[in-house]
Amino acid sequence: MMWRMRRRSRTICLSLAFITIFLHLLLALVSLSIYQEPCDPPPSTRTHILTDLAKTNYTSVGISSLAESPADTTQRDSSNLDAKNAKGHVTGKTEPLESGLLKLVALFDHPLYNMPTPPIAEEDWLLRVKPKVKASEKSSQLWVTDSVEGYEDVRWNSSSTSHPPWLRFHLSISRWQLYPHHEPNMKNLTEQLATHRIVSAVQKSGGTQLKLVMSFPNYGLAMFKPMKQERDEETNYNLYYFSDFERHNAEIAAFHLDRILGYRRIPPVVGRQVDVVKEIKDVTIDRKLARTFFTSPVGNVCFYGQCSYYCSTEHAVCGRPRALEASLAVMLPDLSLATRRSWRSPWRRSYSRSKLAKWETEPDYCSTIKKTPPYDKGTRLVDFMDLVILDFLMSNMDRHHYETFEKFGNDTFLLHLDNGRAFGRHSKDEPSILAPLKQCCRIRRSTLLRLRLLSLPQYRLSDVMRASLSHDPLHSVAPLLSEPHLAALNRRLKTVLETISHCQKGQSKDEVIYDDTAYLKDMVSPA
Repeated sequence: MMWRMRRRSRTICLSLAFITIFLHLLLALVSLSIYQEPCDPPPSTRTHILTDLAKTNYTSVGISSLAESPADTTQRDSSNLDAKNAKGHVTGKTEPLESGLLKLVALFDHPLYNMPTPPIAEEDWLLRVKPKVKASEKSSQLWVTDSVEGYEDVRWNSSSTSHPPWLRFHLSISRWQLYPHHEPNMKNLTEQLATHRIVSAVQKSGGTQLKLVMSFPNYGLAMFKPMKQERDEETNYNLYYFSDFERHNAEIAAFHLDRILGYRRIPPVVGRQVDVVKEIKDVTIDRKLARTFFTSPVGNVCFYGQCSYYCSTEHAVCGRPRALEASLAVMLPDLSLATRRSWRSPWRRSYSRSKLAKWETEPDYCSTIKKTPPYDKGTRLVDFMDLVILDFLMSNMDRHHYETFEKFGNDTFLLHLDNGRAFGRHSKDEPSILAPLKQCCRIRRSTLLRLRLLSLPQYRLSDVMRASLSHDPLHSVAPLLSEPHLAALNRRLKTVLETISHCQKGQSKDEVIYDDTAYLKDMVSPA
């Protein structure tokens, strides 16, 4: 009897095992077929896609024709996205990070981010190293310095392989951008900012809030902005924009957003945790800064420096007890090597609690600006509109000036610097930031195409931003942008596209769209 029961049990176990194996094989086959389906199927080859981009109707992968209204092309997707985002916000669910990382890879591999460009002429590089020297002059071409305490012996020559990451970054700056889309040096540069030993820390002069300049053993420099408030803390509604804190995570997020928009006009920024004692107090040679260090009643090491705002014991920067979060941005070339010109923004705010600026009271204000150099010719006006869109997406009201490299004159990109007051409020959008776009109704074709791309589900802006920020070292501590801030990016992107759609209804397409992709017609061979 026992033998029969054992035999029956063995038969049942074998049957269940076969059934389990069969189900696993079936599930694997189904998963494989799903995985092999492309999220964004291209027509055939990249050459054909670029050829399509060069045609006047500008139809491409995942992009509707510009002949259609941007609001029409995104309304269906945006309404669905808003419903999904609202549902996700209520339930606390977000899209898995792995999915966002795949979207980010697909976005940066899209033809709109890999359009062929003309070769860069020698005069269009910001800095150059002499390629050839006579044998008798070779010794003078070596950059040699005596060993200084904390610094490495330096022996660099004209070969780029001997250059440290920060110097390679400086040498990659051209008339058109700070760094190329696929920059192999970016990984080494960001690793240096995040991990290299800090040998010196001094307070940066000027500005309204506390900033430090950090030095590395290979003579690289970085701008240091400390953590002032928690990531999920919103700016007080009663606080004027010019009295707001500068946030370390805003500087980091601005760099990632600038790159996602395809601008590449913000120097690389990385988050880092520093030891307030070992990496600031013990290495500083700034006596004024050194005098501001103290230990709080709970044992945290704090300092406050000297500046116009928030440099006092009441607004001190404190470690926990010594660990302090901060953003580190690679410094641009010294002004003695690459002079920069500062331009007052035509749409600068009054910075008064009672007065309004001209652009706030004159509806036809842009007509005057269009006749005023350097906005009366070239790309300066659409360059500024790129900056306006960036500021609106991250809700930055504090754009009173911008800079350019003096070497390139008026025909160059704008530097998108000082973004610490961005990402202060996620629950409210600031429509006045979009005033230049509303009043001028002018935008680059390539910018508009990328904005429309980022409004599609397969490249959703919030998802690719979340994925991009996950690469930062501080992500392991906490997400650099809270989910409400990420959701606000989608909402504001929809507003930008609706603004452009409204412009196109009142003016001709050529008046609104500046065609900066026409050169593709000559560079890409016909299909």
